[in-house]
Amino acid sequence: MADNAIQGRSVFVVEDEVLIGMVLEDVLDLLGCTVAANATTMADAHICADQGGYDIAILDVHVAGEPVYPLADRLIAGGTPVIFATGASADTLPERFATCAVLEKPYAMPGVEAALMRALSPQTAA
Repeated sequence: MADNAIQGRSVFVVEDEVLIGMVLEDVLDLLGCTVAANATTMADAHICADQGGYDIAILDVHVAGEPVYPLADRLIAGGTPVIFATGASADTLPERFATCAVLEKPYAMPGVEAALMRALSPQTAA
């Protein structure tokens, strides 16, 4: 069962692989979260970022070959906790994101829940 700290949270998801994004949405739903925005391209991601309405963001590190780092910088500067989703090692992220939560792919409920808890923890909030 999901921790009360994550239940009811709205999540902005940036994931370019549609089926993988659907799995993440299902996991978030099971954890009691809602997907407030979902983008599969960086152009759409920036539009969604402008619209707001989310508590936290889960960002695929590379979206259709583009790095997500400029979007992450923007979200963090605005106070949104960011989780990076990657199939690579967490130590491949730029140093400025060292305090951000990292979610390993493929997505699994325990990993998503742990990443959400870490990102929402006051000690790791950027």
